[in-house]
Amino acid sequence: MPRTRHTAAFALITVATLTLTACGSGDPAAAPAGAGSAGRGKTPTTDVVSAVKKNDAAAELLPAGVRSSGTLSLASSVGAPPGAFYEADGKTLAGADIDFADAVAKALGLELKREVASFEAILPALGSGKYEVGTGNFGVTDERRKTIDFVTYINDGQGFAVRDDSDLKEVTDLTQLCGLTVGTGAGTTFEATLEENKHVCGDAGKEAYEVRTYADQAAVWSSLQQGRSDVLMFTINGLRYAVTQLDGLRFLNEYKRLDVGFAFKKGSPLAPAFQAAVNGLKEDGTYDRILKKWGTEKSAIETSQISPPEIR
Repeated sequence: MPRTRHTAAFALITVATLTLTACGSGDPAAAPAGAGSAGRGKTPTTDVVSAVKKNDAAAELLPAGVRSSGTLSLASSVGAPPGAFYEADGKTLAGADIDFADAVAKALGLELKREVASFEAILPALGSGKYEVGTGNFGVTDERRKTIDFVTYINDGQGFAVRDDSDLKEVTDLTQLCGLTVGTGAGTTFEATLEENKHVCGDAGKEAYEVRTYADQAAVWSSLQQGRSDVLMFTINGLRYAVTQLDGLRFLNEYKRLDVGFAFKKGSPLAPAFQAAVNGLKEDGTYDRILKKWGTEKSAIETSQISPPEIR
């Protein structure tokens, strides 16, 4: 591929304004499963929210104060598709997380007061009461459940990607990363997994892998393209989207699945209402329409749960 084409394409994703592809279904390691109808380089524009009707039974579960105010403060981590990202204008938010939050709010009869915040800042801010709910592809882990409640809405998880010139074929054991530099996002489950298992290389008599973390998700991708990282650990859906947009990158494999949910302060009375709203969206078909729009049907869950145990 000509260098100018690669650089231009990469620039789109690294500023998190990558306009998305919804391509035909195929090899899950090469393309997002069941992607919709938009062409390469175009953001899916299907309206999956405006037809959502208020779910009175779910709304009745809201605390009286929230029902009377009609508003809810939400912190959204904005990074890369298909979760949440800025469109090419640099102002308009799009993505599956945006659609899910908007659909749930409409079902509950609420107006979202959305504020963009960094991924690693949201969970602590929920605990302090700065925000009432957070989104950002937050995986449900047993460690997080100690201080955070989750209402699940998709299943995503951890995966790996490399440049095409890498010798790596699949990562099923972290010892395969020994001696390499692994790029990932700061404050993520990926960082926690990598740090907790660093000992495996020493235990096997091998050189440890190096973990490089970045607060800006765009910087994670540039670290791979520019050779500062040999391999990336990132969300499964995010990796699959990226490799459809950027030549020269290759999705390796899924490593671990995790439930993903709306995040709340521990003990938040909002959780039951959100759970009922998500399940209502599944019943009326909105849930499936959102997944189809963003090409993430394989991330569907059977039913929304409140803080289920971490998937092992």
